[in-house]
Amino acid sequence: MTKPSLPELLHAAVAAVGGVERPGQVTMAEAVAQAIDDGSHLLVQAGTGTGKSLGYLVPALAHGDRVVVATATLALQRQLVERDLPRTVDALHPQLRRRPEFAMLKGRSNYLCLHRLHEGVPQEEEDGLFDPFETAAPTSKLGQDLLRLRDWSDDTETGDRDDLTPGVSDRAWAQVSVTSRECLGASKCAYGAECFAEAARERAKLADVVVTNHALLAIDAIEGAPVLPQHEVLIVDEAHELVSRVTGVATGELTPGQVNRAVRRAAKLVDEKVADQLQTAAEVFERLMELALPGRLEEIPEDLGYALMALRDAARAVISALGSTRDKSVQDEDAVRKQAMASVENVHDVAERITQGSEYDVVWYERHDRFGASLRVAPLSVSGLLREKLFAERSVVLTSATLKLGGDFNGVGASLGLPPEGTVGTEDEDVPVWKGLDVGSPFDYPRQGILYVARHLNTPGREGSRGDMMDELAELVEAAGGRTLGLFSSMRAAQAAAEELRGRLDKPILLQGEDTLGELIKNFAGDAETCLFGTLSLWQGVDVPGPSCQLVVMDRIPFPRPDDPLMSARQKAVEEAGGNGFMAVAATHAALLMAQGAGRLVRATGDRGVVAVLDPRLANARYGSYLRASLPDFWYTTDRNQVRRSLAAIDAAAKAADA
Repeated sequence: MTKPSLPELLHAAVAAVGGVERPGQVTMAEAVAQAIDDGSHLLVQAGTGTGKSLGYLVPALAHGDRVVVATATLALQRQLVERDLPRTVDALHPQLRRRPEFAMLKGRSNYLCLHRLHEGVPQEEEDGLFDPFETAAPTSKLGQDLLRLRDWSDDTETGDRDDLTPGVSDRAWAQVSVTSRECLGASKCAYGAECFAEAARERAKLADVVVTNHALLAIDAIEGAPVLPQHEVLIVDEAHELVSRVTGVATGELTPGQVNRAVRRAAKLVDEKVADQLQTAAEVFERLMELALPGRLEEIPEDLGYALMALRDAARAVISALGSTRDKSVQDEDAVRKQAMASVENVHDVAERITQGSEYDVVWYERHDRFGASLRVAPLSVSGLLREKLFAERSVVLTSATLKLGGDFNGVGASLGLPPEGTVGTEDEDVPVWKGLDVGSPFDYPRQGILYVARHLNTPGREGSRGDMMDELAELVEAAGGRTLGLFSSMRAAQAAAEELRGRLDKPILLQGEDTLGELIKNFAGDAETCLFGTLSLWQGVDVPGPSCQLVVMDRIPFPRPDDPLMSARQKAVEEAGGNGFMAVAATHAALLMAQGAGRLVRATGDRGVVAVLDPRLANARYGSYLRASLPDFWYTTDRNQVRRSLAAIDAAAKAADA
């Protein structure tokens, strides 16, 4: 029997999911197959509506090697495992003459821990006796959540938090889950044979396709202990998110609350002298943190340095003591010990990392209204780590609707540790070989959308009111008849705009934070006159095709805050190396967000509308052309009257269609 061709397989898969074959999808599938065949790497930009999931799944399944697919969002993981993969496997089975297996794998804390569920959380002094199922009143929200979790544990096959609907609070979930550091290990746990996390790992070992998330991929790369099964092909979807997710995993944090928790957990397991040493170090650290002012610490102040060394040394002493003492009077001693060890090791590791003072790390204080001060440390760059760990021994395909910034892939490539496209290695240096490919979009952007820049407005300053911007926003929303997604650079700006427009317009204005994100998006999509205002998660997480979203407004170019310690440190490092720090860091960050934000407008072939940027710098500043080149190819104007007429016409057409 002849081997089926890639176009035949793709055709069968697209028909199975009820989709439409797109030229960009075919081009993408062929490029993915080529990269897998020759062991090279591919960055592929595939616009909304291309069908990129099948564009990589079909060639990967056809090739036959084990594939790991890493995505950033839960929604896409679920879509792959519950919809795309089952249908694709069914469609390809007759032609491939095999049925590829697939599985989902997440970090341990995403799975219900049966030991925690049945034995309770190891008690802590300040909580008194803490079996949450006994102490949480059944009428309280926490009590109801915990009872529901106990019932669910008898029915669930996966133990995966995301399979529980409706969900429960983080606080409730924390009572029934463990981190990898807190886990007793299957061989030592009474429930090891039934463990949901272990079962998920076993399924992944047998699967041809393993669907995971960026965070687990980062842990697998950073921590050296493999979490993912051996694989020959890695596909990173939503790849524009990868650098920030890896940075998040590689960031360490110390807070007084966290240190005090470690003290309480260890106190009952070690002798008094060792426990007192950690207690004293914790008190000194807490007093210093009360005085901490937000901002980067280019050098560690002497008093903080001493406090961290004391914490590190005391934590080390506790870790040694925990390893050598046993106390049969402690109920469920192994679990108590493991939880204490996890807490103290984290304090030790972060204190050690900051006192060592690597030139490749950035250290800063942060202050939060609710949680107080924290001390944080993050890598100046993750590009070296990604280059070494990601691209070494497998073919990697990275895909997203936004990878090409300012006209090429080199900006995103550099953040991933890749040399400029086309760079050839030498005998002494083996460089990753990669290619960038833009397969376009099925949408006709110049006909479907307008990019309007309000060139006449004042340049936004860091502080102060933007009265002219509010006037402009109100007029645009009025002309559009509602139907507006407002993307703001800060929560304060979103709140101010919602308050102002609720007073001026007779349109419902929803505000992020006033309900769950899912509920807000559902209500926004359900009523054409409704507007939704918010910040970061709305720039990337909203998929509302049709007439409910015909105006997307950005209040300003979303540059990182000038006082963002990590971004400003990265910018400074590029400048010291002779590069343009502003373009490499701030403009790249803004371009990615703006491309994602503008992508909220056109989600289907019938969509029409306007992306309005209320920041004249997009038209006037030198970097404006770079940012505009990163956006979909909408028809561009700065004519305020023209855009009001267009919005009114789009609104009238939507109302007529509705009627």
